[in-house]
Amino acid sequence: MLCATLCLPFFFLCLKTAFSSSLHASSFSTTHLCSEEEAAALLQFKTSFSIDSTVYNPSLCEDFYDIKANYSKTESWKEGIDCCSWDGVSCDKVTGHVIALDLSCSLLSGTFPSNSTLSLLKNLQSLNLAFNDFRLSKIPPEISQFTRLKHLDISSSRFSGQVPAEIAHLPKLVSLNVSELFTLDPNDIYVGFSHKLILETTTLRNLVQNLSEVRELVLSGVNMTSVNPRFFMNLSSSLTTLDLSESVLRGKFPNSIFRFPNLKTFGLSGEENLTIDLPSSNWSSPLQNLYLSLMDCRGRLPESIGDLKNLVHNLSEVRELVLSGVNMTSVNPRFFMNLSSSLTTLDLWDWESGLRGNFPNTIFCFPNLKFFSLGGERNLTIDLPSSNWSSPLQKLDLNVMDCGRRLPESIGDLKSLQFLGLGCNLEGSIPASIGNLSQLTSLNLFSNNLNGQIPSSLANLTQLTSLDLSYNKFSGPIPAFIGNLSQLTSLSLYSNNLNGQILSSLANLTQLTFLDLSNNQFSGPIPFHASRSSKLSSLDLSYNSLNGTLPPWIFTLPLLKVLDLSYNQFQGQINQFHQKSLIQLDLSNNKLQGSILNSIANLVNLSYLHLSSNHFSDLVVPDMFSALQNLESIGLSQNNLSLRVNVHANFTLPKLTYFDLSSCNLSKFPNFLRHSDGLQSLLLSKNSIHGNIPKWIWENDDLEVLDLSHNNLEGKIPNCLPKSLSVLNLQDNNFDGNIPFWFTESCELENLNLHGNQMDGLLPRSLVNCSMLEVLDVGNNNITDTFPHWLESLPQLQVLVLRSNKFHGFVDSAKEGPSFPKLRILDLSNNDFIGPLPIRYVENFIAMMDPHRDQDSPEYMGTGSYQYSLVVIIKGLEYELQKILTIFTSIDLSENKFGGEIPDVFGKLSSLKGLNLSHNNLTGPISQSLGNLTNLEWLDLSYNELLGEIPDELVYLTGLSKLNLSNNHLVGRIPEGNQFNTFGNDSYEGNLGLCGFPLSKSCDGNGTQPSSFQEEDELWRFGWRVVALGYGCGVVFGLLMGYHVFRTGKPKWFVSLFDGRLSQSGRKMRKARRVVPRRS
Repeated sequence: MLCATLCLPFFFLCLKTAFSSSLHASSFSTTHLCSEEEAAALLQFKTSFSIDSTVYNPSLCEDFYDIKANYSKTESWKEGIDCCSWDGVSCDKVTGHVIALDLSCSLLSGTFPSNSTLSLLKNLQSLNLAFNDFRLSKIPPEISQFTRLKHLDISSSRFSGQVPAEIAHLPKLVSLNVSELFTLDPNDIYVGFSHKLILETTTLRNLVQNLSEVRELVLSGVNMTSVNPRFFMNLSSSLTTLDLSESVLRGKFPNSIFRFPNLKTFGLSGEENLTIDLPSSNWSSPLQNLYLSLMDCRGRLPESIGDLKNLVHNLSEVRELVLSGVNMTSVNPRFFMNLSSSLTTLDLWDWESGLRGNFPNTIFCFPNLKFFSLGGERNLTIDLPSSNWSSPLQKLDLNVMDCGRRLPESIGDLKSLQFLGLGCNLEGSIPASIGNLSQLTSLNLFSNNLNGQIPSSLANLTQLTSLDLSYNKFSGPIPAFIGNLSQLTSLSLYSNNLNGQILSSLANLTQLTFLDLSNNQFSGPIPFHASRSSKLSSLDLSYNSLNGTLPPWIFTLPLLKVLDLSYNQFQGQINQFHQKSLIQLDLSNNKLQGSILNSIANLVNLSYLHLSSNHFSDLVVPDMFSALQNLESIGLSQNNLSLRVNVHANFTLPKLTYFDLSSCNLSKFPNFLRHSDGLQSLLLSKNSIHGNIPKWIWENDDLEVLDLSHNNLEGKIPNCLPKSLSVLNLQDNNFDGNIPFWFTESCELENLNLHGNQMDGLLPRSLVNCSMLEVLDVGNNNITDTFPHWLESLPQLQVLVLRSNKFHGFVDSAKEGPSFPKLRILDLSNNDFIGPLPIRYVENFIAMMDPHRDQDSPEYMGTGSYQYSLVVIIKGLEYELQKILTIFTSIDLSENKFGGEIPDVFGKLSSLKGLNLSHNNLTGPISQSLGNLTNLEWLDLSYNELLGEIPDELVYLTGLSKLNLSNNHLVGRIPEGNQFNTFGNDSYEGNLGLCGFPLSKSCDGNGTQPSSFQEEDELWRFGWRVVALGYGCGVVFGLLMGYHVFRTGKPKWFVSLFDGRLSQSGRKMRKARRVVPRRS
């Protein structure tokens, strides 16, 4: 959507030429005075509106109507002056009647009067009211009184409601534009579609039937849900322009539109259920501008046209070709080289276009190409030429996998370039030649791998209005020349390695509306004063190391809408915010203190309020939020707040979707939330809430994230959970009973955390329906079950914790094929599992086998803004990970009854951070393959029956900080070097056969102590011979004695000897069992 939206202004520039020329065609020289009645009507109309310089984005009017910003045509309208000389007014040179009124981009703001005095202009032939703000007024039905009207443009002026049926009663209408394409807020960065106007089927039918003279019809952004596309086929064959972009049309649009004999411009885009078949032949239209986007062109450009060959042939007159959003999987990029040399615009910008392969860079030799956009999948590339840029490019926008790695010096040859956007994994530095692009107004090098300092050659780009170098690797301070780029309205440098203090010269950028320096390494206080930055609407300095107090000017910026200073080190108190324009406020993760209530009480437009992780100490009364009816997201967690709950509160926050008061000393549920039906995330963890979970929480089907962990809640979890629930975290409470057993096939759970409760019974088999499940933690409960092998088919499962329950039996499955393919954390410790270690599962732990997996861009697990937490045992200690990095991997099978040897397959888990196999019955030697686990940080094999020497390969585990091999039967010299020189005696105690550092027992000259493993083995063999001999004698003696007893009965001496000893032995054995503690 965004990509297509960014391309729209360039497509509609072609409409500007055609449409604007029509509107101005009726302008004549004014040699006669206009009538007093018409002059009075115009003056009366003027008084209906105020002048507001913020009603539209100035660049739009400059693009569409060549009108400079901050100018209203009605300022010249004054009594005593001939109205034919007023700006925007044109009169008939004979009669003096007003025949054309052009008030486009006139800064008009107010409700459009229902009985406007404009109706007195009976001779009006052209009316243009585009780009004003009529505050969602209805289009007046009285418009039908302009019976001579030929040209009507009321686009982008915030009209709303039904397009009146009376508009079809203008029989002479030649051009009609009622589109509502663009947001008019000057601070909005991107244009958009409002869909505030609605065109019904009946109105369109009458319009098509009655307006036989219409040549240009623009309905962009108009809601036409009820309209059947076939009605447009009844339009006049004289039609030259039809623009239905983003018109919310549905169904199949007839491709006979391409047979209209005079159609030069056609635009169609909309929802996925809008389709059109591109004809394989008979493109009769003399198309010059074709725009198809955000829709289904029957899945792909039709193969019957030979991979675009016929299309290229049939559109030989096309000057502008826009195919954003069209599936071009079958298209070979080289066929675009067959387009007409007259081509001025080629827009192929869409990530899902399916276009792949290398796009020929001969496109840059097209002699008339001014606008070129190309974006697509990762396997779409293009080479930027090192020379011979023959095209007079004004806009170049590439977002592909590769465009040649380095930005060539030849880029400086494009002297006409106004917009340059390159996101194609460029490396190295920006060439100095870029300073030659003196006409450049927008430079976007977002998301590359460019490095070094921001080059001084950019100082020559004095026409820049937008500079975006975000998501690169630039370092050093912000260069001083940035403060001299006086035309800048948008500056984005976020996500780099920039450092130092923020320049005070940024205050010189008086036109700046958008500033984002987040996610860098800036330090010190905010130095610049904003007295000259009064137009600033968005300020983001988050994720830096800025400190000091917040300067007073921040609280008074008149147009500020977004303020994000989170994740810094600001301190002190905050002042009261005076800007009612503020929509987003994020001061979280700082050291701010004092009261917050008075600061935000007047922010009636606020939708996003996040103040978490500070030192605020208010008594929060929920009623304070009642005036903030636009609030959508509230985050006040981890402060010293106290909430006074009013159980009788009856207000509601109708737009609220996110509410976080974790760690805020709550003792009760904030019941005013029960009226917030749209609530999607409720986070109240780490409080002191007790009792049962209110029924209204479980009945909210919009709820997606519920975190009530670390409270004193009790009771049972209902079987019917909210159907949209993706996260349920009830960790560390007192819930009991069975885990809900009814997880349907529509289950959307991604994280189920019931750790640390009193749940019992079986693990519900229906969890297998939760195909999106990533985290399952039921540790520290009383669940009695066998290993849930049926979970192995869950494709997204990454964390499985069954620790400290009563699971039992073998850990294995007879199922063939991959199992647990994404598992990264497995904790089965402190259960009663038996048998060998689960070799077949370990062989399939693919996510633990790639040491470079996610290393370059590690992320935290979570959904949306909610990040998962987890209790893990690391190096023998219990930790709660507040965030789970995707590179964290561990296996804990300790405190079970696993037996057998450690299989070599563990050596394949090369990304493993921790391995704990302690307190089992493992035998045999330590597998040498463990030396392959180069990312291992802790290894615990203690309390087993392991034999042999410690493999020298373990010395190569240079990241190992915790090693525990104690209480086994290991022998020989302890390896030396690397991390082994840092381990203490406790890593080896209980292995009487070990010697060498750090133990006090030294080894002999051969590196062994006398009782080596070989000697032990020989002694063992000798002992076995003796035992075997004795056993053989005993068998013979036993057979003879048995025969004697069988014949004569038990002798008294035999009974007294063996029965008594066996009885005593049994009593001692039972006593011994009672005192043996569980291993820990």
